[in-house]
Amino acid sequence: MPLPQPPQPGPFWSEAQVVLEPEDPRPGSWAGGPSAQLVDGVFWLAYRLRRPVGEGRGFANVVARSDDGVRFEPVVAVGKDAFGAESLERPALVHTPDGRWRLYVSCATPGTKHWRVDLLEAGTVAGLATASPRTVLPGSAAAAVKDPVLRHDGDRWHLWASVHPLDDPDATDRMTTEHATSPDGVDWTWQGTALAGTPGSWDVRGVRFATVVLDGDRSWALYDGRATAGENWEERTGLAVRDGAGFFTADPAGPLLQSPHPPGGLRYADVVALPGGGARWYYEATRPDGAHELRTVLLPH
Repeated sequence: MPLPQPPQPGPFWSEAQVVLEPEDPRPGSWAGGPSAQLVDGVFWLAYRLRRPVGEGRGFANVVARSDDGVRFEPVVAVGKDAFGAESLERPALVHTPDGRWRLYVSCATPGTKHWRVDLLEAGTVAGLATASPRTVLPGSAAAAVKDPVLRHDGDRWHLWASVHPLDDPDATDRMTTEHATSPDGVDWTWQGTALAGTPGSWDVRGVRFATVVLDGDRSWALYDGRATAGENWEERTGLAVRDGAGFFTADPAGPLLQSPHPPGGLRYADVVALPGGGARWYYEATRPDGAHELRTVLLPH
């Protein structure tokens, strides 16, 4: 898939379709955090449902199917209680080379700022409902880890995760994207920082990879960024390009995408390349009422 070019704001927004609305139209109520797969002509979409702080936060991850990439029917829903979590964040849905299904679930440790990632695995998507979770990215007392993006390059697994330092309890929203590799997608070895915020820029406070397209030296990523703690939950989307060392460099022209509705949040963008050309994008975006909805748009290039 070629590098994305900044789409015209009108077509990108006006031609997009709403996949899922939040259950309650007010700030802090979200339907989003999409992770998409196209397998044997069927679109599969994992997403997160959230209520405002104090009312349940991220209460469920859902996996749904669609024949057209727009109208989805839920197949599996897993709730936060199954993980002993205070909240669930964006899931990562993976179809392995041997045909199995995995759902990587970001879990908040109750009463803390700590996050970890658990894995559900099954032979079918429906089987994820009864799979037993196992922790694959535990984080530590010094760092919280969540929101992984996973890719298989034909030889090994790559993972990019949002890592939050916990040294300052009042600044745990800070984040970098860290890269890890694995032979099996279960046991991971950290390789270093893939991307950090740019000093003095719109993403200085933190960056979080949303999708990665592997294409050798032309690999690129879309990422969520914010400049201040006040922009937490309302990140905008930037573009980063892989450099010669295997890490990524942010495009200084960012942000690439944002909602037309203040405060402009557009995040967790995922891109599915289509067999006939073009791509279908999924993303979470701020609405006029301050809630977030899950949207999709079909772009020809």
